[in-house]
Amino acid sequence: MVTRRIKAAFYALMAPVMSFNGWLHRTIRAPKPGNSKPVYVHLGPGQNNYLTGWINVDANFLTAKIDVWADLRNKLPFKDNSVDLFYSHHVIEHLPDIPFHFKEMFRCLKPGGKIRIGGPNGDSAIKKFVENDINWFSVFPDHRNSIGGRFENLIFCRQEHLTILTLSFLDELLSNAGFMNITKCIPGKETRFPSIITAQVFAKEPESDLQTPHTLLVEAEKPLNKT
Repeated sequence: MVTRRIKAAFYALMAPVMSFNGWLHRTIRAPKPGNSKPVYVHLGPGQNNYLTGWINVDANFLTAKIDVWADLRNKLPFKDNSVDLFYSHHVIEHLPDIPFHFKEMFRCLKPGGKIRIGGPNGDSAIKKFVENDINWFSVFPDHRNSIGGRFENLIFCRQEHLTILTLSFLDELLSNAGFMNITKCIPGKETRFPSIITAQVFAKEPESDLQTPHTLLVEAEKPLNKT
């Protein structure tokens, strides 16, 4: 893992440039509302999760494969009512202001647009911690012998994760942002949008335990009457 100090230095140095590039894409290059071609956006593909046929957005232009370079902490680089679906997998837990991020996705989505978002499953982690099931937890990013240490690994990941994600918390945040039909899905297996969330997306969501998944994954929609 890249150290927090290096990441902080990168963002301090590149933040103004990323902000300008995001504005430039949103103003000039981004798809316009009413575009007949579906617009599917992948937020945070990193090095290995690029989705073909999607617009892949990330702050990492050094090692990640991306289409748009932008800081996801800022205003998203898309016009109002122009995106059909946002997908992000293990991204939102790294962001300092999740309510703002959800409102940005809501702004960019077309009426009836959709999201599929996932992150570390706090509900599963709490359940397995109470059951004292140490083997459910990994030793990433630090080798820990105690279940408490491994629990801390998953939830905070050397302070890279800024919050704990539970279904009730996500439901609250998404509802406050205006989303409806908030549904929990099994990673790599379930979706309400099979014409969009295909095998290519499922392949990015491997799970070792689908009964108690390590990823909390939800889908939601922007109401048709919202612009």
